Amino acid sequence: MKKILFVCTGNTCRSSMAEGLFKDMLKKAKKENNIEVLSAGIFALPNQPASEQAIIVMRDENIDISKHRSKQLTSEMINDVDYIFAMTRGHKQAILQVDPSSDKKIFTLKEYIGESGDIADPYGQSVNVYKESLNEIKNALQKVLEKLDI
Repeated sequence: MKKILFVCTGNTCRSSMAEGLFKDMLKKAKKENNIEVLSAGIFALPNQPASEQAIIVMRDENIDISKHRSKQLTSEMINDVDYIFAMTRGHKQAILQVDPSSDKKIFTLKEYIGESGDIADPYGQSVNVYKESLNEIKNALQKVLEKLDI
């Protein structure tokens, strides 16, 4: 079984939405038994809920992340997964500083699908900004699912 880890700053917005979305995509594709999906934050305060706006926009997708609790990224997580998808180049660089040997399995979400740029942080902003972030993540994840060929 492959393991995928989504990483952002606090694990309450982008990576928690990516985890929920990708699990849902895998389930709909009947591939949920092939991949374990995790998320963490580089500077996460452990055990925090997903942001209220993230819960709202995910509910609009019929995905419930209300039970999500943030996790701090650890070197064990880095070593234990097959792919790491960081939301920004800054996150990727921070992970590489902790574990330079992870360079073959870490990508920004957009880099993996041949695009440039980062997934902007919606933290503290309106539900509309969260929707934009969610749509950007969802579009990227659809391409990730195709590219992973699982």
